[in-house]
Amino acid sequence: MSSEKILVGGAGGFIGGHLVKALVSRGHQVRAVDYKPLEMWYQPHAQAENIVANLEGKEACYQAAKGMDTIFNLACNMGGMGFIENNRALCMLSVLINTHLMMAARDQGAKKYLYSSSACVYNATKQTDTAVTALKEEDAYPAMPEDGYGWEKLFSERMCRHFHEDFGSDVRIVRFHNVYGPYGTYQGGREKAPAAVCRKIIAAKVSGNHEMEIWGDGNQTRSFMYVDDCITGLDKLMASNFMEPLNLGRSELVSINQLVDIVEEIAGIKMKRNYNLSAPQGVRGRNSDNTLINKVLGWEPEIDLRTGMKKTYDWIYEEMTTGGNKVF
Repeated sequence: MSSEKILVGGAGGFIGGHLVKALVSRGHQVRAVDYKPLEMWYQPHAQAENIVANLEGKEACYQAAKGMDTIFNLACNMGGMGFIENNRALCMLSVLINTHLMMAARDQGAKKYLYSSSACVYNATKQTDTAVTALKEEDAYPAMPEDGYGWEKLFSERMCRHFHEDFGSDVRIVRFHNVYGPYGTYQGGREKAPAAVCRKIIAAKVSGNHEMEIWGDGNQTRSFMYVDDCITGLDKLMASNFMEPLNLGRSELVSINQLVDIVEEIAGIKMKRNYNLSAPQGVRGRNSDNTLINKVLGWEPEIDLRTGMKKTYDWIYEEMTTGGNKVF
């Protein structure tokens, strides 16, 4: 598409950094906004207009949205299961971001608005078995999402819908399923399972102490989507006219134990697994039903878990052993 003025909220985060990179490479004028100091952004890009601002505030949102054609709202306070189970109020405060940013988009004439939701919106009673039936978009109702984070996401989805109905806002709503890849969090408490497993196995490989802790019994199941597929999916959704919530995730279901198997194979070691049954572990099973995305976009995420995990492992290994965050 021709050059546009695009706002990326949450640009200092994992997905945001990859999205800004893709957009500036295509010649778009990108305004990248995040509340973290610029030196803490995962991927700051000099070609973008980088702004440090807290988008929970109304004034900050109106300033950020001024003159923008398209707005990507990826900004929220979140992390892996350990973070969202212990910081429910902080996660719910992210409703301020979508509220104020949607108001700003409406009042300042933005043409398109994308809200990044999550698979955490799905009804928990449909995720109680490791052999989970893949979740269709309608399975978010009747509502019983992840407490805190999931409720905020589901509420904000409804806000997008009603802004379209009442004000004509041209919205897109995407439900991410466990996005992973390089240039993301792998330590500190906000990391998700793929990065955490890589970090633990790299630490074991370097130290020679081949033991690791696994949260839960390791049998809980998930699907994981490599970040390149995530960006492709966002491109295709924004080019479509589809305004209802849409799954964006890979349908390759694995257990956490199987995820560990993959990383062990990549690392060339075997681990002694210590299972922490009292640690946060979320629902027993969650997978993405991709019937609708195939129908709407004629595509679904394609990169298999082994391929994506090899790229992720290599990046984290470099960071931990020779990179700017060297720990060994």
